[in-house]
Amino acid sequence: MPNGVLTAQDASAAPEFWRDARLPFIEGRSIRDGRKVCYAKHSHETFSIGVITGGRSTYLNGKTRERVGAGAVVVMNPEEVHACNPIDDEPWSYRMLYVDVPWLTTLQRDLGFSHNLDFRAFSATVTTEPRLYAGFNRLYGILTSPGAEDLHKHSAAITFFSQVQQALNPAPTAPREDNQKLQRAADFIRDNCTRSLKLEDICAAADLSPSYLTRAFKKRYGMTPHAYLVNRRIQYARTRLKRGHMIADVALDAGFADQAHFQRAFKRVIAATPGQYRG
Repeated sequence: MPNGVLTAQDASAAPEFWRDARLPFIEGRSIRDGRKVCYAKHSHETFSIGVITGGRSTYLNGKTRERVGAGAVVVMNPEEVHACNPIDDEPWSYRMLYVDVPWLTTLQRDLGFSHNLDFRAFSATVTTEPRLYAGFNRLYGILTSPGAEDLHKHSAAITFFSQVQQALNPAPTAPREDNQKLQRAADFIRDNCTRSLKLEDICAAADLSPSYLTRAFKKRYGMTPHAYLVNRRIQYARTRLKRGHMIADVALDAGFADQAHFQRAFKRVIAATPGQYRG
């Protein structure tokens, strides 16, 4: 690296970490060019799951030793000794998520997979299930998006890890109906749509667990709690725009982070820009 100049190859070989103080139970890591990566056998206190986004690598996990390529999802239970390294000098890229065990255990219990306080380990160490691969990348994109709200990120995490649980550790769960509580959740979102709501706020108002609310709300209302929140904000904004308020003021009053986010959300819902709607 002459004169301390960072080349494009050096930059792509550097790991990128994602953290959000609002979601302390999850951490992300990605690398675009892992040809020079070398992991010794190691383990984590967290539950770890990742995807190979390009190239191939050798994956070791317990008695598992196999070559995995783009499209593979690798799974590591807490304290499992593992390693994943590139093959020769082949290109290799990946993304990882590290999840605190108490958070995942609570989700397992809410889903009916764990009837005590213990974490239920996964038997699968690798899968090429396309829906899990796509779901992981969808979640990673939401988590690392600078404009995504806490509610969106938290709900997306619950949705994906519920999918992981169903796909890799299947067990029957008894269906539950809680229509009055779901109505309370919808009413709370509607009445507080201009605030920056957290998933915990809605759950507390409706007396529902995060995992149940995330699953059942979409089934009943046809959209996630976050999408419902954005929709209510857009309806609030329409009323303000019809009264002639300035677009920048409406964006902030409606609860959007800035005018650019408001513009995108408004056009997605109304199929017109705020300026076109306001006239």
